[in-house]
Amino acid sequence: MKINFSSLSLPRTGPLVVSALSGGKLLATAERVDMATGGALTRAMNASRFKGESGQSLTVMAPSGVRASRVILIGLGEAERVNDLAAQTFGGRAWKAVAGTGDKSAMIAVDPIKGSKLKTWEISANAAFGALLGSYRFDKYRTREKADAKPSVTALTIASRNSADAKKAYGPKAKVADGVFMTRDLVSEPANVIYPVTLAQQARSLSKLGVKISVLDEKQMAKLNMGALLGVAQGSANKPRLVVMQWNGAPKARNKRPIAFVGKGVTFDTGGISIKPAGGMEDMKWDMGGSGVVIGLMKALAGRKAKVNAVGVVGLVENMPSSTAQRPGDVVETMSGQTVEVINTDAEGRLVLADAMWYCQERYKPHTLIDLATLTGAIIVSLGNENAGMFANDDDICEKLTAAGKLVGEPVWRMPLGDAYDKLINSDIADMKNIGGRWGGSITAAQFLQRFIKDDVKWAHLDIAGVTWSNKDAPTVPKGGTAFGVRLLDRLVAEHYES
Repeated sequence: MKINFSSLSLPRTGPLVVSALSGGKLLATAERVDMATGGALTRAMNASRFKGESGQSLTVMAPSGVRASRVILIGLGEAERVNDLAAQTFGGRAWKAVAGTGDKSAMIAVDPIKGSKLKTWEISANAAFGALLGSYRFDKYRTREKADAKPSVTALTIASRNSADAKKAYGPKAKVADGVFMTRDLVSEPANVIYPVTLAQQARSLSKLGVKISVLDEKQMAKLNMGALLGVAQGSANKPRLVVMQWNGAPKARNKRPIAFVGKGVTFDTGGISIKPAGGMEDMKWDMGGSGVVIGLMKALAGRKAKVNAVGVVGLVENMPSSTAQRPGDVVETMSGQTVEVINTDAEGRLVLADAMWYCQERYKPHTLIDLATLTGAIIVSLGNENAGMFANDDDICEKLTAAGKLVGEPVWRMPLGDAYDKLINSDIADMKNIGGRWGGSITAAQFLQRFIKDDVKWAHLDIAGVTWSNKDAPTVPKGGTAFGVRLLDRLVAEHYES
């Protein structure tokens, strides 16, 4: 979809989206339309339950007095609540209201909102961003979809004052959307298309944006003693890879330590010998969600030329049962030298991360490391599908992540760590075991990861198992892969780590 920006004027064709605040207060363009149509919007509101609240909408078809094919009135709620996220939600809802109308173009009118902290051009840029995010579709494999089932609108105009400023502000946001879309694409692809080698190839495409890419194969990882990662991969015919992505957007700070992001990339997870139940196993194509977020984030940072030095590392494996697969009871040695007794081969993501995080710290010396993983079902039991679980060794990074999550609508909730939980993963025959028992599963998984974090590194672990995939539509996040984490971490970098 193409997004254009223009000055305010009523369209000659196609749908027009206008807005109202709580109490049914029409904004300027809606008032103009109401007058031109002899009060059609007022009559429609009086005949409905529309009060201008957030989440409400009202459509007037082919109103006399204007050339628009329909006028869609969308509620914004209270003026003081119209912030970046609310404006993005408005844009996403507007897109969904016009996408399937049969028209090829549509217009969203953005007016000044007295009481909002946002300038009109900021609302416009965010509305455009929200519309773009909401327009995502993964229809690559639909060969018989009827035209009526597809969006008809291919061009969307955001009309407002200061359209030039809005267009300028939208530019970097569109680059973030590119990263979001890449992550959604990767997470949506089936495991016969995306496996370690092909996912590494996808990451290599970022070199076009100036990202430095390096890929380690199984022989190179063996030389580095990555026994934990390789142990997970040994049952699969698809060979593992470890991909490093470097974005040096702050060359003057080249000698300073970077920020690092590490992602779990299990491209399909059967559970290995500790095999999962058949029901729902098809969902395990997105057990590489953490790696998808890191790849998409690096694309977003490079695309918008973020002034930061960042490293992204993803460990890519496939967890399969076979005659060569890792067995429960096996002991593996990690790159750090610590040994792990593998009690359950379905607790494999932490093994992959252990070696990937250690390599990242040894090679790149980050000041802060944030890992992302669809790590545990236990976090879904704890937090449902609304929040990612956050664990950390530093209060400051928690506060920053929490604030960034609220700003972009990707909330995180801090979970506890402690010595009592850590003792649950002590092994009788090795330095540790890879599970800690039935209770507190997401916590003991995080305790495991913490054993691979160096003392001088600020660390946060985001368990995104409950938020990587959505079974319902939202204004800016269509059903399917969410790319939860790309906007969160991009905002974190923008707010706190750019020079």
